[in-house]
Amino acid sequence: MEKKNVIIVEDDEITALNLNLSLQRQGYRVVAICDTALQAKNKINAYKPDIIIIDISLQESNDGIELAKMIRSQYNIPFIFLTSYSDDAIISQAKLTEPYGYIVKPFDPNSLHATMQMALFKYDVENKRKNDINSLKVDKLNLEKLLYSKKASDKPIVPFGNDYHLDISVCETFYKGKKIKLTKKENAFLRLLVAQLGLVVSFEQAMNYVWDESGATENSVRTLVWRLRNKLETDIIKNASGIGYYIEQ
Repeated sequence: MEKKNVIIVEDDEITALNLNLSLQRQGYRVVAICDTALQAKNKINAYKPDIIIIDISLQESNDGIELAKMIRSQYNIPFIFLTSYSDDAIISQAKLTEPYGYIVKPFDPNSLHATMQMALFKYDVENKRKNDINSLKVDKLNLEKLLYSKKASDKPIVPFGNDYHLDISVCETFYKGKKIKLTKKENAFLRLLVAQLGLVVSFEQAMNYVWDESGATENSVRTLVWRLRNKLETDIIKNASGIGYYIEQ
């Protein structure tokens, strides 16, 4: 395993020492041990670690949570909270920072390693999705070209399904010549499906293209598809379980 650089933020000296020894035995490189949020900020700037372990109740306050908020907003670094059963009252606050995992005191070395691995894996997956979404922004610019290439004739008409067509000149959908009244988001999603006939449109693609505002989720896409299906005359939108939706070519 490639050694990952770790910063420990823990004000209990014994716990910090045990974490340091356990992590080193498991192949990690502990580049700094901090007992205050201020010290941690300086070390993060200096070392740019791969992952950070933070005691929620740092200095018997919420400094650990405030530090996590700063890391989430200013750095692209995963972090794990170190907590005890007595921390339950502030767990709800900690959740808002979207940590990559929790380690419960007193920690088990094997559980520590598993939590670290899962956090690093989740972080890698999230980064890949972000990169995919960034690449989809180029596809968004080319969407009109994709639709144009699917025209059936010299008219701006793209046929799909059975008896459906999309008029790309007016951005409207028809079934047997009759216009289907769609909302802006429904129309955008359908255009995305038609532009990629036969290919799966992932949840990430849909969220990136259809929603201008942030906060869209997979459930937002599912709800949109449910409404769209109710407006279409036939069931042409197919599920790709856990991935997204498509229309057969």
